[in-house]
Amino acid sequence: MKKEVGIDDELRPEYDLSQLLEGGVRGKYADRYREGTNLVLLAPDVAEVFPNEEAVNEALRLVAQLAKIPSLTPATAAPT
Repeated sequence: MKKEVGIDDELRPEYDLSQLLEGGVRGKYADRYREGTNLVLLAPDVAEVFPNEEAVNEALRLVAQLAKIPSLTPATAAPT
């Protein structure tokens, strides 16, 4: 005996989806949500190096400080 394919609809008859969804706008609040979210996904190999978010923040602060150091020009660079 085959199972009946379909969705087991338990929605009450008084809830008419055609009326409930009428006039709805998809993604209406998406921009507002993105403004308050600073979620960044790390690649798995990078995530293995950092045990928690504090370690990631500390490393990024160090990178930001290093970026402020003036870069060496060929005339001032140490010989290799």
